[in-house]
Amino acid sequence: MGRKVAVPLQPRRIISLVPSQTELLHYFGLEDSVVGITKFCIHPKEWFEHKTRIGGTKNVNFNKVKALNPDLIIGNKEENQKEDILELEKLTPVWMSDISNMDQSYQMIHMLSQIVGESDKGTKLVADLQKDFLEIKKLFSSSKFKKKVLYLIWRKPYMSIGSETFIHSIIEDYLQLENVLSNASRYPEVDLEKCPKPDYIFLSSEPYPFKAQHIKEIQDKFPESKVLLVDGEYFSWYGSRLLGASDYFKKLLKEMVF
Repeated sequence: MGRKVAVPLQPRRIISLVPSQTELLHYFGLEDSVVGITKFCIHPKEWFEHKTRIGGTKNVNFNKVKALNPDLIIGNKEENQKEDILELEKLTPVWMSDISNMDQSYQMIHMLSQIVGESDKGTKLVADLQKDFLEIKKLFSSSKFKKKVLYLIWRKPYMSIGSETFIHSIIEDYLQLENVLSNASRYPEVDLEKCPKPDYIFLSSEPYPFKAQHIKEIQDKFPESKVLLVDGEYFSWYGSRLLGASDYFKKLLKEMVF
């Protein structure tokens, strides 16, 4: 947003407006410091059940925020709305991330760990993720499988992902697949009748919760493609959630074999 943000040396009352960054704060051990989260911050379960929810990522309840008297709010350029952030920063410092690839995720982890006084944990997490994702890249690079993929995130209308998204980066940079809509806008609507024919179609678990019953309707339109349900968290959550990515993508690779 082109701002300078003065953050308290040791923030004690933090509100997170981003699910993946909420989970990251839990990884840093900030049980007592995080006082507010969104209704989409489902991890960890105990925080979702017991922490104060201040609305959604794009419909913040300002009265609840004020009542919590935060000394730091953490947001994200894509997840949150600019007008909300401009209003919230009148109350307290608001630190923003902007992430469309793993390098930016690593940078966010480092910076946030410094802000909350947990630099060592941030350094270790980045090192672990770098190791895991190098192994993921090597595994998919050495495997022989078809390459073209359509990744669907919504139904009625169907929507997918273009370039400059974190999901696109995971697909192309690490899974070594070709996003058939890489030249499209960030989150394009998709006409399945005109869409380039993919080898794989990934139906994400979020934001639309694709289920097994949706496979047939897609398979009927693309009889030669392999349609798979995928866990959207491992494609779009940039933080400690990705510690499980290595095991997940190894299992996914086995499912991809025709």
